[in-house]
Amino acid sequence: MSEEDYGFDTRAIHAGAQPDPATGARATPIYQTTSFVFDDTQHAADLFALRSFGNIYTRIMNPTQAVLESKVASLEGGTAAVACASGHAAQFLVFHLLMQPGDEFVAASQLYGGSINQFNHSFKSFNWKVVWANADKPRSFEKAITKKTKAIFIESIANPGGKVTDLAAIAEIARENKIPLIVDNTLATPYLCRPFEHGADIVVHSLTKFMGGHGNSMGGVIVDGGTFNWSEQAGKYPLLSEPNASYNGMVLSETFGNIAFAIGARVLGLRDFGPAISPTNAFNILTGMETLSLRMQRHCDSTLKVAKWLNKNDAVSWVSYAGLKKDPYHKLQKRYAPKGAGAVFTFGLNGGYDMGVKVVSNVELFSHLANVGDTRSLIIHPASTTHSQLSAAQLLKAGAGPEVVRLSIGLEDPADLIADLDQAIKA
Repeated sequence: MSEEDYGFDTRAIHAGAQPDPATGARATPIYQTTSFVFDDTQHAADLFALRSFGNIYTRIMNPTQAVLESKVASLEGGTAAVACASGHAAQFLVFHLLMQPGDEFVAASQLYGGSINQFNHSFKSFNWKVVWANADKPRSFEKAITKKTKAIFIESIANPGGKVTDLAAIAEIARENKIPLIVDNTLATPYLCRPFEHGADIVVHSLTKFMGGHGNSMGGVIVDGGTFNWSEQAGKYPLLSEPNASYNGMVLSETFGNIAFAIGARVLGLRDFGPAISPTNAFNILTGMETLSLRMQRHCDSTLKVAKWLNKNDAVSWVSYAGLKKDPYHKLQKRYAPKGAGAVFTFGLNGGYDMGVKVVSNVELFSHLANVGDTRSLIIHPASTTHSQLSAAQLLKAGAGPEVVRLSIGLEDPADLIADLDQAIKA
């Protein structure tokens, strides 16, 4: 039976992993080394020329990292994956492969505030321009596309509002315009949603969040769907489809076929920019992923209970959680993430900004910090923290208005979480 034939839970434990050949250790070891010994001079030459796969330097790859990459690629249904230091690093490496100075990409305005900041400001240093579209209106992406557009970027479940994106509709627009669709699948994980099944070409994650799941390790990953033809449009994606001077004229798309994007992210991105994941972080995330389905289902079940309670609370003006039957995104959730709507959502408090700050300041069990996807439940007031760099109009578009509180529900007893929110609201 091949690895691809196993069920999700089996692959979450076994995909990419084998007993250590030197010691017989069953758990994947932490290969805490900077570099690796070559068999001989020909072996070294073949590795550097990309004629052979193998380890050279941990900035580029490492055996612990390789198991993590194989596991993520298997769970997402991709052809290959590249792990890196963080989700932001993953996004940078993706766009470095796709963009040239003066190029554009279209992104949904319903994104994590850090991504909005990265796209609006940091990418300007490379003369990469973001054009914003409305994920609720797929045709707005089509209207934003120009001859300079190189990609579309969306989130499967948007942070912070928990809104579910119509992946297939936007994927169709990307295909019609012959540009790749990039999907950040951080909040859903492949347990809830597999974007490649709905037309995505590239998937990225902040592994720091639900994939690792324990709030102890940073990481990011790029997953290659192997579906996009990088050579179809002459000159559009030169790093992938034209001779590369740093590899003696090799054309990555011709040499590596359906794993060309992943190879490019490694040998052009990690090699030259260096945002490598540490072997220890890769190990910790691997360990967390073994219980991914168990954790995600518990996250979703508990979140629905908390959301239902908030939805009936007089101090709460609205709740944005696609798991609620009357939520405007519930039908999309049932289509794209039928096992659950995730564990991150927002709600609005009567009393606006001041009330939001008060509730966050008075919780006892929730942790007030800038993260999601932990075993512990987390709370934050986005307008004063994660999204504070945005204008008032941008805050509203991102679903992070002044009255908004974001929750990331952990694995505690949901009755205890409800009791904590109740006392904080009444304080």
